[in-house]
Amino acid sequence: MTIDELEARTDAVRALEGEFGELINRMRRLLTENAGRVSPGMLPGAYKVFTTIVRRGRVSQSALADVLIVDKGQLSRTVRELEQLGLIQRQPDPEDGRASILSPTPLGLERLAAARAPQEDTLVNALADWPVDDIHNLTRLLHALRAGVAPSR
Repeated sequence: MTIDELEARTDAVRALEGEFGELINRMRRLLTENAGRVSPGMLPGAYKVFTTIVRRGRVSQSALADVLIVDKGQLSRTVRELEQLGLIQRQPDPEDGRASILSPTPLGLERLAAARAPQEDTLVNALADWPVDDIHNLTRLLHALRAGVAPSR
């Protein structure tokens, strides 16, 4: 690779990093807004815990800590808060009496759906004029980037 090619690659990666930074900032704003709609004053971290429980359906607290890579003490406090708000429920783990299985409550699912409704079509609308092949290509490229592999063709 020539010096010019290396500089062009570095500039392209820096531009991509900048776009990811802006996308992450936008997502943080959306998550903060959604958290407040689920429960006024809810922090984005608690919203992330809640939505991860919803996505998994049923999850042990230790598995949740592993998935989120969070401190177990902080997670316990957040789970207790979500439980007190009536958004999740805790049931004994039938395989381990010391552990609990967390799952969303009907109220939690209802509040989450209502919180997400204002942005429900945001991505669909943003991609409305994109050719479907471009959407598939972006998905393929993001998957490869996330997995740390070269994209397949």
